[in-house]
Amino acid sequence: MKGFRNRRVPGESVGEAAKAVAKRQAEQLTLVRHRAQPAAVYITRMTLTAVFAYLVALQLPGGSVRSVLAPLTALLVVQATLFHTIRSAVQRVIGVTTGVLAAVAVSAYVPFSWWVLGLLIAGALALGLILRLREDALEVPISAMLIFAVDSHAAATSRITETLIGAAAGLAAGLLFAPLRVQPAKDAIGDLTRQMGDLLGQMADGLADEPDSRRAAEWLERTRALRGEIERVDDALAQAEESVRLNPRRLRNANPAAGLRDGVDTLERAATDLRVLARAVSDGTRLDSEDSPVKDPETRARLAAVIAELAAGVRAYGQLIEADPEPLDAEDAQAEPLEVGLMDHLEEAQRQQDRLADVLAVDPAERPDGWPLRGEILAHVDRLRSELEPSHLTPPDQARRPPRLLPLRTLPLRTALRSRASR
Repeated sequence: MKGFRNRRVPGESVGEAAKAVAKRQAEQLTLVRHRAQPAAVYITRMTLTAVFAYLVALQLPGGSVRSVLAPLTALLVVQATLFHTIRSAVQRVIGVTTGVLAAVAVSAYVPFSWWVLGLLIAGALALGLILRLREDALEVPISAMLIFAVDSHAAATSRITETLIGAAAGLAAGLLFAPLRVQPAKDAIGDLTRQMGDLLGQMADGLADEPDSRRAAEWLERTRALRGEIERVDDALAQAEESVRLNPRRLRNANPAAGLRDGVDTLERAATDLRVLARAVSDGTRLDSEDSPVKDPETRARLAAVIAELAAGVRAYGQLIEADPEPLDAEDAQAEPLEVGLMDHLEEAQRQQDRLADVLAVDPAERPDGWPLRGEILAHVDRLRSELEPSHLTPPDQARRPPRLLPLRTLPLRTALRSRASR
């Protein structure tokens, strides 16, 4: 059987199980590395932005050599993505301007006192909430207090001007340096598919001999741990999508994050099928009956052959997501190599699944104990395989986009089981 002969895995000790858990924890740190911006790049970017804002503000008439409001605003405005930088700049300018105008209006009619200051703070906070400035709402009362304390129109004008300069410097830095975080998301997806593929491969190896309940329970526990990995991948993908919004770098080609969401959704469903499949295998090891599908050598061998092909298919699916697609010639009918490799594994998995169905489709009246487990195993093997099937049609206007990976459903399992059982 392809990908299955001559593979044996000895029984794992408690120490080996602990090592496996430690390895999984190390793998979970991979996404943190992907999401972290290099410290040197971050420091350089922020420093240049602040110094640029200071030098521009210094050129203004009456600019003070000790005024750091413009660089301060620039540091506060710059965010991880261009979209958030623009939103922060707009909100900060609105907050400062509103606070300055409120202070100028109050100081024109009421002298400074503690109760007037309290009313000004309360009113400024209310304005910040009304304008929905979110984390920048405090800019309104802060600006109002500073201007109300000095009672100077020059200070009011200077604060607004330097805020505008700092916001403009932050926007310029965002336009020039805001990174596209698509590749870290692709890398995180690739890590997830490799973890899923490795787990499937270990399950295929472990079925060479009758697995004990402890090993099957460990497989099940590892499938449950994939839930946290998928959440981390989803966070990385959300950052990638945010980094693409309004970013001028995406003008060189189509949306580089297109298709990734479909891929992550598909992997999430595949992980669910994998978990239920592992549950059925685990239940089979605990079933005290010769009708258990995992206690029959032929059934185990055919199931292992299917799972081994699915392991290779999951890895190929991840490679297809990570790949940068080349433009497709409309007259060229040849599929891309990665997709061809994926389809080869899925077609072989289909053939092995048909062979598995032959031994699983027994009369439930004759072997009632293991019948539910046989149905579950075949059902979720079929679902996992069908989830990985990519769409073959790519619209011409999306030729440079990453492949849109969509699950294709096959014949329902119950219909297939009925047809085989009736033979």
